[in-house]
Amino acid sequence: MKNKKRLLTGPYLFWAIAFIIIPIIMIFYYGLTDADNNFTLMNLAEITTPENLKALGLSLLLSFISTVICLVLAYPLAMILSGKSVNQSSFIVLIFILPMWMNFLLRTLAWQTLLEKNGVINAVLSFLHLPQLEIINTPYAIILGMVYNFLPFMVLPIYNVLVKIDKDVINAARDLGANNIQVFTKIILPLSVPGVISGITMVFVPALTTFVISDILGGSKILLIGNVIEQEFTHSYNWHAGSGLSLVLMIFIVISMALITKYDKDGEGTAF
Repeated sequence: MKNKKRLLTGPYLFWAIAFIIIPIIMIFYYGLTDADNNFTLMNLAEITTPENLKALGLSLLLSFISTVICLVLAYPLAMILSGKSVNQSSFIVLIFILPMWMNFLLRTLAWQTLLEKNGVINAVLSFLHLPQLEIINTPYAIILGMVYNFLPFMVLPIYNVLVKIDKDVINAARDLGANNIQVFTKIILPLSVPGVISGITMVFVPALTTFVISDILGGSKILLIGNVIEQEFTHSYNWHAGSGLSLVLMIFIVISMALITKYDKDGEGTAF
């Protein structure tokens, strides 16, 4: 049986080595060497240039705002879902995550069609004689795209934790005289922290590193750090600088993994 189990892990090991470990090794190699294959830290220092610092700062700001909006929207929705019956919640969750089955790029392009000056939304507003929206190619459009694409990654971890809270604990608190606010602040919120932390990291990290959303909804006019890295690889063909900047962003990934490990030791917020 042990030998059979080892054989079953073969495809996963091949996938992990070929598409995870080897690419990471390549990023480290190019990020810490120059064109002559000599060790250098200059690629990491590229982040300190004014343009890259501006892109990183804007990425952090937009990612933070998008994460906060996702949290504000996701927590009440997750609480509503956790209070439904199994069949009802399963159906609602299915409807909610259904757009995720569509290609990420197509979903973002759909928002471009909706938001552009002659798009569907402005056509409807014009028909109703209302002011038109002019948010395409602005940070607001990028935030909207981030919230739309990453909101499910906030809802599902929180819902997964809330649905596991023992209802007897909540009922016992009510029997002891706790009101709704006390039940939420003393029981529900503390027990949902693992899901909240997982949701925050699962939204903030991809929002920080994205470049497709800012390319499409920002009209390539707003450069985020993801766009800078993408340009280093695809336009400048400077793999060393691109890898160096990628290593800097990996710091945020390591921090997020550390937060999940600290606050979600049992994996409650990620097992869904």
